[in-house]
Amino acid sequence: MSQNPTPLAGLRVIEFTHMVMGPAVGHILASLGAEVIRIEPLGGDATRRLLGSGSGYFSMYNRGKQSICLDLKSPEGVDVARDLIGGADILVENFRPGALDRMGLSYEAMSTVNPRLIYCSEKGFLPGPYENRTALDEVAQMMGGLAYMTGPPGRPLRAGSSVIDVTGAMFGVIGILAALEERHRTGKGQKVVASLFETTTYLVGQHMAQFAVTGKAAAPMPARISAWAIYDVFETKDLPIFLGVVSDTLWEKFCALMGFDDLWADESLRANNSRVLARDRILPVVREKVAGYTRAEVIALMEGTGIPFAPVRKPEELFDDPQLAEGGLEPVVLDDGRETRLPTVPLEMAGLRPGAEQHLPQPGRDARSVLAALGYDESRVEALIAQGTVGAL
Repeated sequence: MSQNPTPLAGLRVIEFTHMVMGPAVGHILASLGAEVIRIEPLGGDATRRLLGSGSGYFSMYNRGKQSICLDLKSPEGVDVARDLIGGADILVENFRPGALDRMGLSYEAMSTVNPRLIYCSEKGFLPGPYENRTALDEVAQMMGGLAYMTGPPGRPLRAGSSVIDVTGAMFGVIGILAALEERHRTGKGQKVVASLFETTTYLVGQHMAQFAVTGKAAAPMPARISAWAIYDVFETKDLPIFLGVVSDTLWEKFCALMGFDDLWADESLRANNSRVLARDRILPVVREKVAGYTRAEVIALMEGTGIPFAPVRKPEELFDDPQLAEGGLEPVVLDDGRETRLPTVPLEMAGLRPGAEQHLPQPGRDARSVLAALGYDESRVEALIAQGTVGAL
């Protein structure tokens, strides 16, 4: 089996995170070869025990990491954390504003100890009037316009995954990598801040720009006027499929494949914008024709033609996707010992896919080895464990 690329090998990351946004930063860095050490509270991060839609958070975003549990309410626990940060390249945190500051672990404090430290804070908001508010993915989606654009008119709807948490994490990683490059030139670290709200506005910026260009507000996606006449989900005999005809050349090809001789013969429909204006006339004809095929038959017609198409799938169906079987999923052993496969970081580098350690870190699993690497002798480590400052297996 090919070795995974490890471009960030040799970098040490200390992670004070929970939920999705912060852990996703660490997972991306770990998948690219960095050593990532999670600092968890005694007993382990509460994210491990979430139910419902949160039950997959820990498994998805914490592969490839080490774990040490610290009592950060005790001076001794904070001392251990300070020692870990002192030897780190990168710190990642996504707790409420000021949480680490109150422990004496702010960027300002830690950069005096470790001037090369890159300190990444994943927050709800960048500096401004809202910066001390508590934010969640839904909060950002609602106030940033994404929920309005996702749902039908009058019914704002959050996206179907933690898209802002994950995208905010990606911007955090971009900032970290940029700061690393600058550190190569200056020898100094810096603070990097990424946020949920500003991430959301970047994603809906296309709709803001639409208003700026046209003077007309963008309609929610279910009620939008598409830039193409055929750009929608269609019902077949069995399962739905998305089809997009996004150029005049593809329109000619689509008509030939589907037997729309009359539509192609209508020269008023040869140009895309004309088809958009005639959408109400075209779509019923296309829907009726597509409904006479099975989804597999439509896919067979479209495959290799350059016409965009997509079967509408559920997440659980992706485990058996042949494309993902080519390296898009990596094996993972869950906390209860069961094996599964979960998405890897979606990159290829020099022909290889990134990957992380297969096992999830048990709470405190790596405490002894992490502290030993700091130079703590065995008696000191065992004393910290015995007094409850450090949790270890």
